[in-house]
Amino acid sequence: MEFYGENACFLEQYITFKRNMGYALKNIYTFKMFDRFTVENGATTVGLTKELADKWAEKRPNESNVTRYRRVNDITNFSIYLNHLGYQSYIPRQLKSYQTTFTPYIFSQEELNSFFTACDTIEVHRQSTMKYLLPTVFRMIYGCGLRVNEALLLKCEDVNLDEGYIIIREPKNDLDRILPLSSSLTNVCALYRMRCLRTHNPRNYFFTQKNGQPYASDTIYRWFRRILWKAGISHGGRGMGPRVHDLRHSFSVHSLAEMSRKGLDLYVHTYFQR
Repeated sequence: MEFYGENACFLEQYITFKRNMGYALKNIYTFKMFDRFTVENGATTVGLTKELADKWAEKRPNESNVTRYRRVNDITNFSIYLNHLGYQSYIPRQLKSYQTTFTPYIFSQEELNSFFTACDTIEVHRQSTMKYLLPTVFRMIYGCGLRVNEALLLKCEDVNLDEGYIIIREPKNDLDRILPLSSSLTNVCALYRMRCLRTHNPRNYFFTQKNGQPYASDTIYRWFRRILWKAGISHGGRGMGPRVHDLRHSFSVHSLAEMSRKGLDLYVHTYFQR
């Protein structure tokens, strides 16, 4: 896990402990950041002093309330853990639960048409497979209502183009789910597979780089911003959207609207994706 400060072995133990308790804890960035923070601030003992805890809890520039809440409370719980082990560590007062005022951006049908047209025609390096990947991954995110990492972590064995469905494994709520593919999306995926996947190892990532690793979400987001610009869809700046995740929100809204238009009982025909 590559921790270097005075708390290094205890951070590793804590993460293992939480995982054994059933918590996924896939992202340990906060703990790496805290480890680096203690080194930079010259901490020489295990645990937190009040001075160190207060400095850690300070709101950072451009930091949202939700990010600060999670960052501070993660380390508060770590400090509680240290006290249970017998180490004296100052326990900061937990922050009050945040109230988000964020409003998702819902793409109109016209904007989606412009977005996917731009996606299909965006200029890429001549030898790059991005010209096939971008139209596929963004249609997958919107057409199936996926989180970006759910799309990027799909394995070839999870994409069944013969029967038209995908399997999302170990998602955010740990409930695997099977999602149907439309015929048009199936065709797009088939073209991508033919052009970009030279081998068909079931354990390979479906959206794979040349080194066999999945693409990073930051890479997809950078292309997303370029496509927005080409499509003439304005971006409100950092934290304002549209975000890649808003394709998922748009899928949900458009699906509900279509079911309502058809006169379906929304309480019967919908389920919640957490």
